[in-house]
Amino acid sequence: MDIGLITILLFGSLFLLLALGMPVAFSLGSVAVVFSLLLWGVKALYIMPTQVLGQMIDPILIAVPLFVLMAHVLQRSGIADDLYETMYSWLGGLRGGLAMGTVLIGTVFAAMTGGTTPGTLSMGLIALPAMLKRNYNKVIAVGCISAGGVLGIVIPPSVIMIIFATLTKLSVGRLFFGGVIPGFLIAGMHATYIGIRCYFRPNLGPAIPHEERVSFRKKLISLKSVVLPIGLILVVLGSIYTGAATPTEAASIGALGAFVCAVVHGRFNRQMLSDATLGTLKLTGMIMWILAAAACFNALYIGLGGQRLIIEVISGLGVNPWVILIGMQLSLFFFGMIMDDYAIVMLCGPIFTPIIITLGFDPHWFGILFVLNMQMAYLTPPFGYNLFLMKSIVPEGVTMGDIYRSIIPFVAIQALGLVLVMVFPQLALWLPSTMIK
Repeated sequence: MDIGLITILLFGSLFLLLALGMPVAFSLGSVAVVFSLLLWGVKALYIMPTQVLGQMIDPILIAVPLFVLMAHVLQRSGIADDLYETMYSWLGGLRGGLAMGTVLIGTVFAAMTGGTTPGTLSMGLIALPAMLKRNYNKVIAVGCISAGGVLGIVIPPSVIMIIFATLTKLSVGRLFFGGVIPGFLIAGMHATYIGIRCYFRPNLGPAIPHEERVSFRKKLISLKSVVLPIGLILVVLGSIYTGAATPTEAASIGALGAFVCAVVHGRFNRQMLSDATLGTLKLTGMIMWILAAAACFNALYIGLGGQRLIIEVISGLGVNPWVILIGMQLSLFFFGMIMDDYAIVMLCGPIFTPIIITLGFDPHWFGILFVLNMQMAYLTPPFGYNLFLMKSIVPEGVTMGDIYRSIIPFVAIQALGLVLVMVFPQLALWLPSTMIK
């Protein structure tokens, strides 16, 4: 059968199952198994487990449950409450200060947890009621929490970066530090946007009353709450940057550090341990099932020569490589609106990356562009995960329409950040080039 026809049938079947609501892992896995049996017969039943085993024994994957555990423990450690009090003391007197501070706390949480859920949930439960109580516009309040929460996709240690590196055989460390400058740049752009908008329209984010502001001495005292988070970030990322530890070893240090934080804050108990480990088991299990299914799907398509066909077709188009790169980014943005981010990474990462290398682009730079696009995917309807996460925690009076409107300017800022990294690749490549090998 012609490989072009097989490609249409293969991906058509996959998107049909996804559109019918079947879970991503089952969609990928079932399509892979059925087509393998039809094309290769019973021997495919031996090939599939071999591919899954080869994927699962990659040592770097040990970092995934460790970073996920770190995130769940930190979410329950009380650090978010202390960080919010510090931010409230220092920035509450500015117009839009609480919203800007919420983005900054989201940045810190991103650098500690590697995901979106801990920062979004923590700030949604702590910062959102405080902002609404002080008459912040609900669209600004919800938008800054959603935007700050997804920074964990770009700022290391990002779980999605680990998955992308595993599938494409790239360096996790180089991807981690490639995301630092773009991540902090976008965080700064978010905060700047909020500050400028609230400065000219004070009713959107009024400053807290004078009687609620604290003295400079109390502000300095409040800074003690940032010691543990900053220390944990420096230990985890610093050990990778200096070459003292691999990402997997750094993840184990981070998980241990998260438990230390919980003990220091008096939050370590049997219930916290049970909740954190159960949450880690659920999320890691989901990731690994999708990874196993994606390994089968990719093995099938590559075995059929699909990847080689795509490279040959694109190489023969005779168009500027930048046109192809932009087309890839647009396709990722579209997929982000209808598919789970992990599924997109596992499906498109192994197919797109060899093409990028063939076109002469740096694959680590492309990896950062890919992840920046996935950051937008968490906020773009109808499938944006963070949108539904926010809906589960917002108070009555905040509708899904409000949540959709709240993310429009922040997605635009993320898109601008993506364009800047495309135009100025050194934003993603300079810091990794300084790493100690």
